[in-house]
Amino acid sequence: MAEIVLCRIDSRLIHGQVMTKWVNQSKANRIVVVSDSLAADEFMLEIYLMSAPAGVKVECLSRADAVKNWNEDQFGSGRVLLLLPDLASMKEVYDGGIKVTDIQVGGLGGAPNRKVVFQNITLDDEDVEKLISLQEAGVKIIFQTIPEDVPQDFHTILKKYNN
Repeated sequence: MAEIVLCRIDSRLIHGQVMTKWVNQSKANRIVVVSDSLAADEFMLEIYLMSAPAGVKVECLSRADAVKNWNEDQFGSGRVLLLLPDLASMKEVYDGGIKVTDIQVGGLGGAPNRKVVFQNITLDDEDVEKLISLQEAGVKIIFQTIPEDVPQDFHTILKKYNN
C-alpha cells in the first residue's frame, strides 16, 4: 500500500522550486493531485504534469476517484505526496477514508472575507470549521509555505485568525 509522506494543501498545486523542495524533503516518488476541476480540464492538466519535478510520477484524480482508489488499495506502492487545492477537498477525502495523520497548509489565496494568517495563506470561517473538525479527529495541522519556514501550529494560526 502507498505511504502518504506529505499531505499538502496548496491552491497553486504543482509549482516550480517549492514543489521540488517538498518532493526532495519528503522523499516522495509520486504526487497525487486531488482536484475535481483539474481532473476535468485536459489542457490545464497537461500543463501541471509538465511542471512536475523530473523523475516523479504525477497522477490527478477527482475527489471521488481518490477516495475510491485509496479505499480499494489502488494508490499502488511508494511514497506519495498528496496535494489538494483547498480544505473542502481535504475534508471530503478525509471523511471518505483517506485518514492522514498530518496536514500541511502551504498556500490558500486571498478573496473577499478571507483573512491572512501566515504569509500567502488566508482562511475564512468555513476553512476554520474544517480545520477544527480535522484537528478534533486527531489530525496534526501545520502551516508552512516553504521548507525553510518554521512551521506554525494550528493553535497559533487560530489565535491570529480570531484577533
